[in-house]
Amino acid sequence: MLCHGESLLSSLTALMALALALSRSPALACLLPAGLYLALHLLTLEPAAPQSAQRVLRPRGAAARIAHRGGAHDAPENTLAAIRQAAKNGATGVELDLEFSADGVPILMHDDTVERTTDGAGRLQDLTFEEIRKLNPSAKHRLRSQFPDEKVPTLREAVVESMHHNLTIYFDVKGHASQAVDALKQLYQEFPQLYNSSIVCSFMPDVVYKMRQADRNVVTALTHRPWHLSHLGDGTPRFSSFWKHFLYMVMDVILDWSLHSFLWRLCGVSAFLIQKNFVSHKKTQKDDVAEGDTLLFLDMMLMDYVRHWSSRGIRVVAWTVNTFAEKNYYESVLDCSYITDSLLEDCDPHY
Repeated sequence: MLCHGESLLSSLTALMALALALSRSPALACLLPAGLYLALHLLTLEPAAPQSAQRVLRPRGAAARIAHRGGAHDAPENTLAAIRQAAKNGATGVELDLEFSADGVPILMHDDTVERTTDGAGRLQDLTFEEIRKLNPSAKHRLRSQFPDEKVPTLREAVVESMHHNLTIYFDVKGHASQAVDALKQLYQEFPQLYNSSIVCSFMPDVVYKMRQADRNVVTALTHRPWHLSHLGDGTPRFSSFWKHFLYMVMDVILDWSLHSFLWRLCGVSAFLIQKNFVSHKKTQKDDVAEGDTLLFLDMMLMDYVRHWSSRGIRVVAWTVNTFAEKNYYESVLDCSYITDSLLEDCDPHY
């Protein structure tokens, strides 16, 4: 995948050269990139105040430890029990997934169906909140016997629980941009302390852009994983059709370039939530010399990536960092916040 480009200017210069080659018109070659630059300038949103972003992204003046879905390995994901367990285990914040029931109630759920995590079946868009509330979100968890009475919580219940434990909240918006923005805006109005203790994140730039339009004081971040459009989290292709798969891989490359070239500025984000394998690797204990040289090179790439964004006022938050060796590296060497599935032990990623 593409790493960060030199600058938007180099991209516009390339566009001007291409326009000149195709049109043979110097005037058109100049007007096209100039028009795009002007449009981007007019549409660009300013990021939240640096002081607010600092309080959210480094709540205790150091790299933050964020429990992914509340810490999906340590407790049933996206539940109040997970939030309480994350606080007990030493997390500084929780990442929570926002979805909606059929009757428009904002709830915590990662998938758009309930089969993976509950004892029910069906799509969220077909289930009312009353029906979802009857499901057991602990049913498929490895520690389900320790959490017998959990219910799928509303977004508001999760916010209240998180604030009770002084946890920073990473709202991961899965979709429904306008609906999600309206729900979050109401929460920020009801709980103004969220401006200094939460961040709105999404893979979809339109969600982040609309959130910044609705409330310029909300801290926001873009989330990114290589090949997100064409592959699932475990690397499985999303589509069986070769041509559809190929088309979405091309779109992945374009999205990757866009995010790192101009979308971050256009959306006015304060952070990038980057899947760790984008520029990182699994730390190992091997002493092989050749491998050591490779690891050193990758370390330099990762440091360069973090410094690149830091110089632009953007914090990098890595996910999901699930081994103690990795966590120590991010905290002590990179001074970089991370999202993890467990605060207690090494574990495989939860997709």
